[in-house]
Amino acid sequence: MSPDDNRQPLLQLLNDYVARYPGESGMVQRYLDFVQANPNCFARSLLIGHVTGSAFLLDSGCKQVLLTHHAKLDRWLQPGGHADGESNVASVAMQEALEESGLPDIEFVTSELLDVDIHAIPARKDEPEHFHYDCRFLLKSSGSDQFVVSEESHDLAWVPFESLTRYTEEESILRMLAKTMDILPDLSAR
Repeated sequence: MSPDDNRQPLLQLLNDYVARYPGESGMVQRYLDFVQANPNCFARSLLIGHVTGSAFLLDSGCKQVLLTHHAKLDRWLQPGGHADGESNVASVAMQEALEESGLPDIEFVTSELLDVDIHAIPARKDEPEHFHYDCRFLLKSSGSDQFVVSEESHDLAWVPFESLTRYTEEESILRMLAKTMDILPDLSAR
C-alpha cells in the first residue's frame, strides 16, 4: 500500500459529497487540495491544519440535536474532534460522539457525509492559529438519550430543531440542520 492510500476513502467521500452539493464546490475543492497536498493531513502535528470528524447527533426520536458547550472554544457546537492519525473519518465522528455524549448506543443515519466545513481555530498556548477540515456525519441515539457531560464540555443540551438558533447562529450548524430536515422524510419512509 502506498503512503497516500489512506487518503483515498476521504477523497472519495468528498467527491461524492460535492456531486450531491455542487453549490459547495469551492470549499470542497479547497478541502481536496489540502488532503492531496498533505500526506499527514490526519495528524494533529500538521500545524497549518488537520482533518477532524464530527457528528450532528439526533435523539432517538429524531426531533432534537445534541450540542456541546465546548470548554476550550466557549461556544455551542456539535460533538467532534481530531482524527489523531485515524484516516477513517466516519470512525472519528462516531468515537467523538460516544466520548463527548456518554450515550451508550449511537448509529449512523447514513454513511454519506452530511456536511463539510473548514474553519479557523484561534492560536492557544503552543498552537498557532490553524484550520480544521471537518467531516460531519448524521448520527442518532439508538438507545437511551441520557447523556453524560465530559471534561471537554461545560454542558450538553438536547436542542429541539426549532430552538437551535437560541444556542447558535453558526452558519455551518444551521446548514447541517437544513440538510437533516431534507433527509428525515426519507428516513421515516424506510
